[in-house]
Amino acid sequence: MSPEPTAFEGVTREDRDRLLTDILREVSRAFYLTLRALPGGVREPVALAYLLARAADTVADTPTLEPKVRLRCLLEFRDQVEGPPSPAVLQRLQREAQAETSGEEALLSALPAAFALLEDLETSDRVEVRRIVRVLIRGMEMDLVTFPGALAEAADLDEYTWLVAGCVGEFWTRETMAHIRALRDWDVQRMVALGCRFGKALQLTNILRDLPRDLRAGRCYLPAGELLACGLEPHDLVGENLAQAWPVLERWVRVALDHFHAAEDYARAIPLGCLRLRLAVLWPILIGLQTLVLLVRSPRWLDPACRVKVCRPWIYRMLVYSVPAALCPPLLNLWLRRLHRRIEEALRRGPC
Repeated sequence: MSPEPTAFEGVTREDRDRLLTDILREVSRAFYLTLRALPGGVREPVALAYLLARAADTVADTPTLEPKVRLRCLLEFRDQVEGPPSPAVLQRLQREAQAETSGEEALLSALPAAFALLEDLETSDRVEVRRIVRVLIRGMEMDLVTFPGALAEAADLDEYTWLVAGCVGEFWTRETMAHIRALRDWDVQRMVALGCRFGKALQLTNILRDLPRDLRAGRCYLPAGELLACGLEPHDLVGENLAQAWPVLERWVRVALDHFHAAEDYARAIPLGCLRLRLAVLWPILIGLQTLVLLVRSPRWLDPACRVKVCRPWIYRMLVYSVPAALCPPLLNLWLRRLHRRIEEALRRGPC
């Protein structure tokens, strides 16, 4: 019988390429575009942080395990991130976790390579990756402890959006500043604050988009107190109560829009010469705003059978038009104002 492995060997180039290309593309087609646009030095730590967080999320979402067992597995995964990782523990977590897609299955099977790659990072990058994954796992813990149920207050939703996305804006900012010379003169405090709001904008958009599906899974991220003020319980949001729920939905769309203004300021602060980084930042902003346009215009926003999402042709056009827009601030501002105007007009009209 061969001895149980106790340490990782260095990651091979083949494993590295598979993780950061094939598997990354499978588990996140949208974010993959953003990561591929990043300059080489910053791409690897950001992509690895995403993959580790996605693996932790797969562990936390395993439907065949009781919530207490999922929480135990999640905390064990966090310990592996803190290091030193144990191949034996990772193998057990792979056996207990249940992947829902072939991409997630490939990611779980590649965990030894992912942790070997983590150990191969420069010390500063390794510290940042461990820190961000640790915070993201706190958000997953909050999910497991809170739900089934609902967040109680606006402060809870704000905390949640920071734990699962706002913190990513800080990580992104520190990593890009460390690797891109043109950003070394940035005001760190200002850009970190804008980056945190950037992440919150994207997460709020996801919450608003996925509302019917999350409700079916027993998760309500909109504050229960605000719903109660409209005469609604969380389960009432699924179906035909769009008009009654509109005040709450409108409030959080406007909160998201306010965060998007900060995200746009973040994008404008990136020098024109950093085209790849500008595109990597602009794409999620444009997709997020277009998602809000579709949501506020949809009479089936709360229908779980109809998931509102940006279509592929729009994505392809955006990729083409974003290059001249990234290089021409007046053109970019015109595009952003148009998206905001469409959202505001739909909000003023009210539910369809």
